[in-house]
Amino acid sequence: MSEPEETGTGTIRLRVSSGDAGRRLDAYLSRRLSRFSRSRIRRWVVDNRVLVLGRRRKPSYLLRPGDEIRVDPPPPRPTGLTPEPLPLNVLHEDSSLLVVDKPAGQVVHPGAGNWSGTLANALAYHLEELSREETVRPGIVHRLDKGTSGLLVVAKTERAHDHLSGQFARREVRKRYLALVYGSVEKDRGEIDVSLGRHPRSRTRISTRTRKPRSALTRYRVLSRYPGFTCLSVAPHTGRTHQIRVHLTHLGHPVVGDGTYGGRRLRQLPDSIRASEMVTMGRLFLHASSLAFVHPDTDRRVRFESPLPPELEAVLAILK
Repeated sequence: MSEPEETGTGTIRLRVSSGDAGRRLDAYLSRRLSRFSRSRIRRWVVDNRVLVLGRRRKPSYLLRPGDEIRVDPPPPRPTGLTPEPLPLNVLHEDSSLLVVDKPAGQVVHPGAGNWSGTLANALAYHLEELSREETVRPGIVHRLDKGTSGLLVVAKTERAHDHLSGQFARREVRKRYLALVYGSVEKDRGEIDVSLGRHPRSRTRISTRTRKPRSALTRYRVLSRYPGFTCLSVAPHTGRTHQIRVHLTHLGHPVVGDGTYGGRRLRQLPDSIRASEMVTMGRLFLHASSLAFVHPDTDRRVRFESPLPPELEAVLAILK
Protein backbone atom coordinates (compact mmCIF):
# COMPACT_ATOMS: atom_id res chain seq x y z
CA MET A 1 0.00 0.00 0.00
CA SER A 2 1.51 3.29 -1.09
CA GLU A 3 1.94 6.15 1.37
CA PRO A 4 -0.41 9.15 1.13
CA GLU A 5 1.06 11.90 -1.03
CA GLU A 6 1.23 15.18 0.85
CA THR A 7 1.85 18.42 -0.99
CA GLY A 8 3.52 21.50 0.40
CA THR A 9 0.13 23.19 0.67
CA GLY A 10 -1.21 20.54 3.09
CA THR A 11 -3.32 18.74 0.47
CA ILE A 12 -3.26 14.91 0.72
CA ARG A 13 -3.77 12.70 -2.34
CA LEU A 14 -4.57 8.98 -2.32
CA ARG A 15 -5.37 6.34 -4.93
CA VAL A 16 -7.63 3.42 -3.95
CA SER A 17 -6.20 -0.04 -4.62
CA SER A 18 -8.26 -3.10 -5.55
CA GLY A 19 -7.79 -4.43 -2.01
CA ASP A 20 -9.63 -1.42 -0.60
CA ALA A 21 -12.56 -1.56 -3.00
CA GLY A 22 -15.89 -1.63 -1.18
CA ARG A 23 -14.65 0.18 1.90
CA ARG A 24 -16.52 3.19 3.26
CA LEU A 25 -14.83 6.47 2.46
CA ASP A 26 -14.56 7.57 6.12
CA ALA A 27 -13.27 4.16 7.28
CA TYR A 28 -10.65 4.09 4.51
CA LEU A 29 -9.40 7.59 5.33
CA SER A 30 -9.35 6.82 9.04
CA ARG A 31 -7.07 3.84 8.35
CA ARG A 32 -4.80 5.62 5.88
CA LEU A 33 -4.60 8.87 7.88
CA SER A 34 -4.32 7.27 11.31
CA ARG A 35 -2.89 10.36 13.02
CA PHE A 36 -6.32 12.00 12.70
CA SER A 37 -9.43 10.83 14.54
CA ARG A 38 -12.31 9.27 12.62
CA SER A 39 -14.68 12.00 13.85
CA ARG A 40 -12.43 14.70 12.44
CA ILE A 41 -12.11 12.95 9.08
CA ARG A 42 -15.87 12.52 8.92
CA ARG A 43 -16.24 16.25 9.57
CA TRP A 44 -13.88 17.00 6.68
CA VAL A 45 -16.02 14.84 4.38
CA VAL A 46 -19.20 16.60 5.49
CA ASP A 47 -17.50 20.00 5.10
CA ASN A 48 -16.56 19.16 1.49
CA ARG A 49 -12.85 19.01 2.24
CA VAL A 50 -12.67 15.52 0.69
CA LEU A 51 -13.23 14.94 -3.04
CA VAL A 52 -13.36 11.60 -4.85
CA LEU A 53 -12.55 11.97 -8.55
CA GLY A 54 -13.26 15.67 -8.09
CA ARG A 55 -16.75 15.11 -6.66
CA ARG A 56 -18.18 15.47 -3.16
CA ARG A 57 -19.17 12.18 -1.53
CA LYS A 58 -20.89 11.09 1.68
CA PRO A 59 -18.86 9.41 4.46
CA SER A 60 -20.68 6.15 3.59
CA TYR A 61 -19.58 6.21 -0.06
CA LEU A 62 -18.18 2.80 -1.10
CA LEU A 63 -14.83 3.11 -2.82
CA ARG A 64 -13.90 1.67 -6.21
CA PRO A 65 -10.48 0.60 -7.50
CA GLY A 66 -8.59 3.55 -8.94
CA ASP A 67 -10.61 6.22 -7.13
CA GLU A 68 -8.47 9.29 -6.62
CA ILE A 69 -9.08 11.07 -3.33
CA ARG A 70 -8.07 14.61 -2.50
CA VAL A 71 -8.12 15.76 1.12
CA ASP A 72 -7.72 19.44 2.02
CA PRO A 73 -7.44 19.69 5.83
CA PRO A 74 -8.21 23.11 7.30
CA PRO A 75 -5.11 25.10 8.25
CA PRO A 76 -4.15 24.79 11.91
CA ARG A 77 -5.28 27.63 14.11
CA PRO A 78 -2.51 29.71 15.66
CA THR A 79 -1.78 28.58 19.22
CA GLY A 80 0.19 31.54 20.52
CA LEU A 81 2.53 28.90 21.96
CA THR A 82 6.24 29.58 21.53
CA PRO A 83 8.48 26.49 21.17
CA GLU A 84 11.33 26.68 23.68
CA PRO A 85 14.43 24.43 23.92
CA LEU A 86 13.81 23.55 27.57
CA PRO A 87 15.07 20.42 29.34
CA LEU A 88 12.65 17.54 28.88
CA ASN A 89 13.11 14.24 30.72
CA VAL A 90 11.59 11.72 28.30
CA LEU A 91 11.26 8.21 29.77
CA HIS A 92 9.58 6.68 26.71
CA GLU A 93 8.76 7.79 23.18
CA ASP A 94 7.23 6.06 20.17
CA SER A 95 5.25 7.14 17.11
CA SER A 96 2.06 7.82 19.11
CA LEU A 97 3.04 9.09 22.53
CA LEU A 98 5.75 9.96 24.97
CA VAL A 99 6.00 9.71 28.75
CA VAL A 100 7.84 12.53 30.51
CA ASP A 101 9.01 13.04 34.08
CA LYS A 102 8.03 16.61 35.00
CA PRO A 103 10.15 18.42 37.61
CA ALA A 104 8.54 20.32 40.47
CA GLY A 105 8.29 24.04 39.78
CA GLN A 106 7.33 23.69 36.11
CA VAL A 107 3.82 24.65 35.00
CA VAL A 108 2.23 22.19 32.57
CA HIS A 109 0.54 24.64 30.19
CA PRO A 110 0.57 28.43 29.72
CA GLY A 111 -1.71 30.65 31.74
CA ALA A 112 -1.83 33.93 33.58
CA GLY A 113 1.68 34.74 34.81
CA ASN A 114 3.17 31.64 33.11
CA TRP A 115 3.27 32.25 29.37
CA SER A 116 6.73 30.72 28.91
CA GLY A 117 8.89 28.04 30.45
CA THR A 118 6.02 25.57 30.61
CA LEU A 119 5.97 21.90 29.73
CA ALA A 120 3.82 22.78 26.71
CA ASN A 121 6.52 25.16 25.46
CA ALA A 122 9.09 22.39 25.79
CA LEU A 123 6.85 19.90 24.00
CA ALA A 124 6.20 22.34 21.15
CA TYR A 125 9.95 22.42 20.56
CA HIS A 126 10.47 18.67 21.00
CA LEU A 127 7.64 17.40 18.81
CA GLU A 128 7.49 17.94 15.08
CA GLU A 129 3.78 17.16 14.92
CA LEU A 130 1.54 18.06 17.84
CA SER A 131 -1.86 16.56 18.39
CA ARG A 132 -4.62 19.14 18.83
CA GLU A 133 -2.75 21.90 16.98
CA GLU A 134 -5.66 24.27 17.61
CA THR A 135 -5.15 24.32 21.39
CA VAL A 136 -2.44 25.64 23.68
CA ARG A 137 -2.02 22.22 25.27
CA PRO A 138 -0.15 20.20 22.62
CA GLY A 139 -0.92 16.54 23.23
CA ILE A 140 -1.43 17.00 26.97
CA VAL A 141 -4.34 14.89 28.22
CA HIS A 142 -3.83 15.35 31.98
CA ARG A 143 -1.84 17.62 34.24
CA LEU A 144 0.17 17.93 37.44
CA ASP A 145 0.28 20.90 39.79
CA LYS A 146 3.29 23.20 39.50
CA GLY A 147 4.72 21.96 42.80
CA THR A 148 4.19 18.27 41.97
CA SER A 149 6.79 16.20 40.12
CA GLY A 150 6.41 12.97 38.20
CA LEU A 151 4.89 11.17 35.25
CA LEU A 152 2.77 12.58 32.43
CA VAL A 153 1.73 10.90 29.17
CA VAL A 154 1.63 13.11 26.07
CA ALA A 155 -0.12 12.22 22.78
CA LYS A 156 1.72 12.78 19.50
CA THR A 157 -1.23 12.05 17.22
CA GLU A 158 -4.90 12.96 17.31
CA ARG A 159 -5.87 9.29 17.42
CA ALA A 160 -3.67 8.71 20.46
CA HIS A 161 -5.08 11.87 22.06
CA ASP A 162 -8.67 10.64 21.70
CA HIS A 163 -7.74 7.13 22.88
CA LEU A 164 -5.95 8.36 26.01
CA SER A 165 -8.56 11.03 26.77
CA GLY A 166 -11.23 8.33 26.66
CA GLN A 167 -9.31 6.23 29.18
CA PHE A 168 -9.00 9.17 31.54
CA ALA A 169 -12.71 9.97 31.15
CA ARG A 170 -13.64 6.35 31.92
CA ARG A 171 -11.18 6.35 34.87
CA GLU A 172 -9.22 3.44 33.43
CA VAL A 173 -5.80 5.08 33.86
CA ARG A 174 -4.06 4.01 37.06
CA LYS A 175 -2.07 6.77 38.78
CA ARG A 176 -0.14 6.46 42.00
CA TYR A 177 1.55 9.20 44.00
CA LEU A 178 3.99 9.26 46.90
CA ALA A 179 3.13 11.85 49.55
CA LEU A 180 4.60 12.83 52.88
CA VAL A 181 1.98 14.29 55.20
CA TYR A 182 1.95 15.95 58.60
CA GLY A 183 0.94 13.83 61.58
CA SER A 184 0.46 10.11 62.14
CA VAL A 185 -2.24 8.69 59.88
CA GLU A 186 -4.31 6.36 62.03
CA LYS A 187 -5.44 3.70 59.52
CA ASP A 188 -2.97 1.66 57.48
CA ARG A 189 -5.22 2.14 54.46
CA GLY A 190 -8.42 3.96 53.65
CA GLU A 191 -10.33 6.12 51.23
CA ILE A 192 -11.58 9.70 51.16
CA ASP A 193 -14.91 10.04 49.37
CA VAL A 194 -15.67 13.76 49.62
CA SER A 195 -16.94 16.03 46.84
CA LEU A 196 -14.80 19.00 45.78
CA GLY A 197 -15.29 22.29 43.97
CA ARG A 198 -14.14 25.90 43.77
CA HIS A 199 -13.87 27.70 47.08
CA PRO A 200 -16.89 30.04 47.43
CA ARG A 201 -14.68 33.09 48.07
CA SER A 202 -11.29 32.23 46.54
CA ARG A 203 -11.44 31.08 42.91
CA THR A 204 -7.86 29.76 42.95
CA ARG A 205 -8.55 27.35 45.80
CA ILE A 206 -10.45 24.07 45.89
CA SER A 207 -12.62 23.20 48.87
CA THR A 208 -14.89 20.53 50.29
CA ARG A 209 -17.31 23.40 51.04
CA THR A 210 -18.39 24.60 47.63
CA ARG A 211 -21.51 25.70 45.80
CA LYS A 212 -20.88 23.27 42.93
CA PRO A 213 -19.60 19.99 44.39
CA ARG A 214 -18.22 17.28 42.14
CA SER A 215 -17.64 13.71 43.30
CA ALA A 216 -14.05 12.86 44.20
CA LEU A 217 -12.51 9.66 45.55
CA THR A 218 -8.94 9.11 46.79
CA ARG A 219 -7.52 5.87 48.18
CA TYR A 220 -4.36 5.68 50.27
CA ARG A 221 -2.16 3.28 52.22
CA VAL A 222 0.64 3.90 54.68
CA LEU A 223 4.16 3.10 53.50
CA SER A 224 6.11 4.27 56.55
CA ARG A 225 5.71 6.35 59.67
CA TYR A 226 8.11 8.88 61.19
CA PRO A 227 7.80 11.00 64.35
CA GLY A 228 5.20 13.59 63.37
CA PHE A 229 4.91 12.47 59.73
CA THR A 230 3.56 9.66 57.54
CA CYS A 231 4.60 8.58 54.03
CA LEU A 232 1.64 7.48 51.90
CA SER A 233 0.98 5.79 48.59
CA VAL A 234 -2.01 7.66 47.15
CA ALA A 235 -4.26 6.60 44.26
CA PRO A 236 -6.83 9.16 43.05
CA HIS A 237 -9.82 7.44 41.46
CA THR A 238 -11.07 10.75 40.06
CA GLY A 239 -8.95 13.57 38.69
CA ARG A 240 -10.21 16.79 40.27
CA THR A 241 -7.99 19.85 40.56
CA HIS A 242 -5.84 19.72 43.75
CA GLN A 243 -7.73 16.56 44.71
CA ILE A 244 -4.99 14.79 46.67
CA ARG A 245 -3.92 17.94 48.50
CA VAL A 246 -7.44 18.94 49.55
CA HIS A 247 -8.51 15.42 50.46
CA LEU A 248 -5.47 14.83 52.66
CA THR A 249 -6.02 18.19 54.34
CA HIS A 250 -9.64 17.16 54.92
CA LEU A 251 -8.32 13.96 56.53
CA GLY A 252 -6.31 16.16 58.90
CA HIS A 253 -2.95 15.37 57.31
CA PRO A 254 -1.86 18.05 54.78
CA VAL A 255 0.95 17.36 52.33
CA VAL A 256 4.32 18.59 53.59
CA GLY A 257 5.33 21.81 51.83
CA ASP A 258 1.78 22.76 50.88
CA GLY A 259 1.52 26.43 51.81
CA THR A 260 -1.96 26.72 50.27
CA TYR A 261 -3.74 23.95 52.14
CA GLY A 262 -1.33 23.11 54.97
CA GLY A 263 0.34 26.37 55.99
CA ARG A 264 -1.06 26.29 59.53
CA ARG A 265 0.54 22.90 60.20
CA LEU A 266 3.85 24.22 58.90
CA ARG A 267 3.90 27.00 61.51
CA GLN A 268 3.27 24.46 64.28
CA LEU A 269 6.44 22.46 63.62
CA PRO A 270 9.35 22.67 66.07
CA ASP A 271 11.96 25.28 65.17
CA SER A 272 14.61 22.62 64.51
CA ILE A 273 12.43 21.02 61.83
CA ARG A 274 11.16 24.28 60.38
CA ALA A 275 14.75 25.34 59.75
CA SER A 276 15.65 22.03 58.11
CA GLU A 277 15.89 21.14 54.44
CA MET A 278 12.44 19.58 54.70
CA VAL A 279 10.73 22.92 55.08
CA THR A 280 13.03 24.94 52.82
CA MET A 281 12.85 22.52 49.88
CA GLY A 282 10.49 24.95 48.12
CA ARG A 283 8.04 22.38 46.79
CA LEU A 284 5.31 19.91 47.70
CA PHE A 285 6.27 16.46 48.91
CA LEU A 286 4.01 14.96 46.24
CA HIS A 287 5.38 12.85 43.39
CA ALA A 288 3.50 11.04 40.59
CA SER A 289 5.48 7.82 40.82
CA SER A 290 3.46 5.36 38.72
CA LEU A 291 1.31 5.60 35.59
CA ALA A 292 -0.44 2.72 33.79
CA PHE A 293 -2.71 2.83 30.73
CA VAL A 294 -3.61 0.93 27.55
CA HIS A 295 -1.34 1.83 24.66
CA PRO A 296 -3.39 3.21 21.72
CA ASP A 297 -1.46 1.18 19.13
CA THR A 298 -1.19 -2.25 20.79
CA ASP A 299 -4.23 -2.26 23.13
CA ARG A 300 -1.87 -3.66 25.75
CA ARG A 301 -1.52 -2.19 29.21
CA VAL A 302 1.80 -0.46 29.85
CA ARG A 303 3.21 0.85 33.12
CA PHE A 304 5.87 3.44 33.89
CA GLU A 305 7.54 4.33 37.17
CA SER A 306 9.57 7.27 38.44
CA PRO A 307 11.76 7.21 41.56
CA LEU A 308 11.61 9.95 44.18
CA PRO A 309 13.62 13.04 43.17
CA PRO A 310 16.82 13.63 45.19
CA GLU A 311 15.38 16.58 47.12
CA LEU A 312 12.54 14.38 48.43
CA GLU A 313 14.91 11.54 49.26
CA ALA A 314 16.90 14.09 51.29
CA VAL A 315 13.76 14.92 53.30
CA LEU A 316 13.22 11.25 54.19
CA ALA A 317 16.88 10.99 55.18
CA ILE A 318 16.36 13.85 57.65
CA LEU A 319 13.35 12.10 59.18
CA LYS A 320 15.19 8.78 59.43
